[in-house]
Amino acid sequence: MACTRCGNHQAFSYDRVTCTCGGSLLVEYDMEFASKTMTKMAIQSRSASIWRYKELLPVTSSEDIVSLGEGWTPLTYMDIQAIGLPVSHVWIKREELNPTGSFKARGMSVAVSLLKERGARYAAVSSNGNAASALAAYAGCAGIQAYVFLPEDCPPLIVQECLSYGARTFRVKGLIQDSGQWVEVGKQLFGWSTVATMKEPGRVEGKKTMGFELAEQMGWKLPSVIIYPTGGGSGLIGMWKAFHELKQMGMISDPLPRMVSVQDAGCSPLVTAMGKHVTVLEAPAATGMRVPRPPDLGLLVRILKETGGKAIAVSQAEIDAAQRNLGYRGVSSSPEGAATWAGLLKLCEEGWIGSDDSVVLFNTCHGLKYGKSPGLESVPLLSNLNELFNKTS
Repeated sequence: MACTRCGNHQAFSYDRVTCTCGGSLLVEYDMEFASKTMTKMAIQSRSASIWRYKELLPVTSSEDIVSLGEGWTPLTYMDIQAIGLPVSHVWIKREELNPTGSFKARGMSVAVSLLKERGARYAAVSSNGNAASALAAYAGCAGIQAYVFLPEDCPPLIVQECLSYGARTFRVKGLIQDSGQWVEVGKQLFGWSTVATMKEPGRVEGKKTMGFELAEQMGWKLPSVIIYPTGGGSGLIGMWKAFHELKQMGMISDPLPRMVSVQDAGCSPLVTAMGKHVTVLEAPAATGMRVPRPPDLGLLVRILKETGGKAIAVSQAEIDAAQRNLGYRGVSSSPEGAATWAGLLKLCEEGWIGSDDSVVLFNTCHGLKYGKSPGLESVPLLSNLNELFNKTS
């Protein structure tokens, strides 16, 4: 493990992912050793999943890998001529086609594989929704009991999805940080393993495979701009890490793309941290972008500045319009995914993206998961931390 802030190293650890200086500890690999078998030629014949990059994933035994076929999602070219955007090329990475309908499958495949490897019996997560359903599915496959804690207004279909995969499912009054308190209590009372964002090493490693795939699918070239919806930020961190690792192995030589974080105007801490003012007209919707306190805001700012990128905020009206626009193009986009299209339009209008740019958008989740459904009365709604013991006994 290496600290992203001070550079100190320590032995690999599942539980200790924060350095004494406060920086995030991320997994490091023997790149010279990995490059002997992870070559452009070798991976062509491997399975179309994140595990084609197994040398740079932290699971020791292949017998402990928990996979549902996640990864290797399509990179779809978008015909933008009809709307006259001043940009060279635009692609959209179709993460909604992952198992459980979102990019969260990538991180949970690695995180749960690590749990299985260490013999864990219980796992818990606080989530705005999609990480919870992904944990539920992968933990179920591994024979691990999942406990998931969701904000009260989590989309009903995602709540039902968690139940269908066998997770002990709870709604909590408040936002994702309030849900996180329950996980910490359960960790202390019952010995649960947490798979919350940046609280263990696997999820970033799984999400970095989006960067590996993007490079491979584009013929080991990189786009000039990546537009990505950002809540906790582990996907952005993962791709940044992936590009640096590919450079170390000599598999790419292009400059890193300018990374753009898109956030909901009602919850945009990264935009604020980049020195921009956002006029808030409405409360943020219950999506993965609603994370008021990202675990490592400083690292996200550093990545955006290092790559010459930026953070922007889009309104709910802009997101709604973008969902319709992508729908007309055959893409079922979540609010988070649609926000990247809204961000593209805004950046083109500002002139920040120009005619020489090639752009990749990430649709991180399937839009139908955000529909409405009745039947949540049977799911416990928690309001007091003391209730946890009674509800889980």
